[in-house]
Amino acid sequence: MNSTRLNLGLATGLAALLTVSACGGSDPLANDGGSSDTIVVGSQDYYSNEIVAEIYAQALEAEGLDVDRQFRIGQREAYVPELESGSIDLFPEYSGPLLQYWESKTPARLSDDVYAALQKATPDGLRALEQSPATDQDSYVVTREFAEKWDLSTIADLAKVTDPLTLGGNSEGESRPNGPKGLKSAYGVSVDFTPIEDGGGPLTVKALADDDIQLAILYTADPSIRENDLVTLEDTKGLFLASHVVPIASDDVDKDAAAVIDKISAAMSADDLVRLNQLSVEEERPAKSIAADWLEAEDLA
Repeated sequence: MNSTRLNLGLATGLAALLTVSACGGSDPLANDGGSSDTIVVGSQDYYSNEIVAEIYAQALEAEGLDVDRQFRIGQREAYVPELESGSIDLFPEYSGPLLQYWESKTPARLSDDVYAALQKATPDGLRALEQSPATDQDSYVVTREFAEKWDLSTIADLAKVTDPLTLGGNSEGESRPNGPKGLKSAYGVSVDFTPIEDGGGPLTVKALADDDIQLAILYTADPSIRENDLVTLEDTKGLFLASHVVPIASDDVDKDAAAVIDKISAAMSADDLVRLNQLSVEEERPAKSIAADWLEAEDLA
């Protein structure tokens, strides 16, 4: 899917149509004519997102569909334009953060409201499929030691801290709604920002442990929160929107393929997502085998 037809003039004057893949790097002569039936599945540069994308890919392949995996693309600012341009057909996303990408000042905060607003905000050529019960919520975390030193349990409690505060995260986070400006606007708390380009991974956790940063944004389904005894600060003012796993599909994903993905969304729970992440982080299993085992356990492939 998402192919661009190039009309190549032949010496005989007859036109032959060759299908060129929308994603760069593909051989434009790889197909022998006609439109491609390949579904391009993308993922963030985040292990958990890659696992979900791999689940999508394997489930589609089990139905006899061809899949082109374009994984570990980067963060939202890098891959959403690819979605919007039609270069990617299917992408596991997160309802609240994606809504804020398209509507930074959305008033929606609760799950159903966020999903309804996301459906309206999705650009032409794309649609949000059924959201999953599985959630991977952005959150501010601190070390246990730091939380106990300043008696922190909510984000608002950060106002008690008299030492300088530094928030760490991917460089894109500095300008996102839950970055320093959003924290200042919602809670009146001022922080500096240090870019750490690992999506809340081990470098971010180490920076917290070393006190190079005092605050980080981690997904709530990240097993490193429990492993490192980090404290998630309660968001009492709704700075972080409800964040369910939600597939974003192009118009080239037909109803049969969408039905396959909707079944996956319905079957995946929040606990499932944490467990899938644990298999990646703690057992260092590849996304391919994690996805295959989950699909088999759910009788979906």
